[in-house]
Amino acid sequence: MAFYEIEFPLTGLDAGAVEAALLELGASATTYTDGGDEPVLEPRPGEIWLWTDTRVRALFDASCDALQTLGLLAAHFGQGITAGARIRVVAEREWERVWLTDWKPMRFGERLWVCPTAAQAPAQPGAVVVRLDPGLAFGTGTHPTTALCLDAIDSLHWGGRTVIDYGCGSGILAIAALTLGAAAAVGVDLDPQALLATRSNAARNGVAGRLTVQEPDVALTPADCVLANILAGPLIDLLPVLTQASKPRAELVLSGILHNQLDSVLAAYRLAFQIGPITRRDDWCCVRARRAS
Repeated sequence: MAFYEIEFPLTGLDAGAVEAALLELGASATTYTDGGDEPVLEPRPGEIWLWTDTRVRALFDASCDALQTLGLLAAHFGQGITAGARIRVVAEREWERVWLTDWKPMRFGERLWVCPTAAQAPAQPGAVVVRLDPGLAFGTGTHPTTALCLDAIDSLHWGGRTVIDYGCGSGILAIAALTLGAAAAVGVDLDPQALLATRSNAARNGVAGRLTVQEPDVALTPADCVLANILAGPLIDLLPVLTQASKPRAELVLSGILHNQLDSVLAAYRLAFQIGPITRRDDWCCVRARRAS
């Protein structure tokens, strides 16, 4: 099936009203993009933060007349939409997965490898391989925040230990820990797609029997290690939760922290943790710490 996309500036319009109108006109999907270069890094669950120069993209199948649809939008919201609007044809593809065609095996630390499901295993003797399909969830190792966590995980001793992966995404961190010898893991995420991807990847790597998944509102049994690759604001908010999830002397790995946010995160976590090594990649930091006894 052929599709087309209408893109226009949101300037001065209510995002909810625009989205409702687009859906009523038959839009298959609506997304927001940044027309400039203004990062929006830390929306809390349920929040939608938009850019100063937000552009709306709406996807329609070819059975809807593009010019007629644009005219109806202009009649409802004003001619300013047509002045900055653009229409283009979009081929039917699984866009959220196209980038995976260029994803190659990657090594983290000394022995940990993350490989696409169909890739050839690395030739390195003693390599520990995690096979991964992220589905629609975050976490392949390509982003610096995940890479920093995986480097840390490779350096830790896992034999017989329990681990919590808070904000598990694809499950990559918990599965890496299990593959390296952890006894059991819990993956926590509020996104159902993440829990689905984690279950699937756990089965793919033969660790499904040692990994359970749950939503954040379910109580956690304290673990020997807690991993949280989220963002600085949510990490600070989650201090009580991650503290209670950590056994005395448990190790903690925090990632998703920009350089200019590091001091705020450290100030919060020093209340209950002894701060250890801090590693950096690009603009991102990863903090290792230990729960105070």
